[in-house]
Amino acid sequence: MLGKYAAVPTLATSDLDAARRFYEHVLGFEVVEVDGEGVLYATGSGHLLVYPSAYAGTNKATSVSFQIPEADFDEEIRQLKAQGISLDTFEYEDAVWEDGVMTRGELRGAWFKDPDGNTISVETHPRIK
Repeated sequence: MLGKYAAVPTLATSDLDAARRFYEHVLGFEVVEVDGEGVLYATGSGHLLVYPSAYAGTNKATSVSFQIPEADFDEEIRQLKAQGISLDTFEYEDAVWEDGVMTRGELRGAWFKDPDGNTISVETHPRIK
């Protein structure tokens, strides 16, 4: 069944040029392929597809999460902020927020939006090394 195949998160954009500037120059993603469907980026051991759509930014939930090792988390957050990324906060049961970073038990996370309003998170958990 489908569980044996790699999943490719997809994010809609209303302006592919603006999205490319954000993902390539702000977040530092490497382009794998550009075609009529959008831009495919390399992300760790997977991929992310950014494609044009009239429905861009309509999802209010997290669209894609990047799970990173605890040892790298603070530096990733520092780099995001250095690129002008503003971190979002929200109500989350048992969460403690400090400078835009949530801690909930052993989990740490931060959320931000791309130019279309898609919510992206970076998070860490003890199982991620």
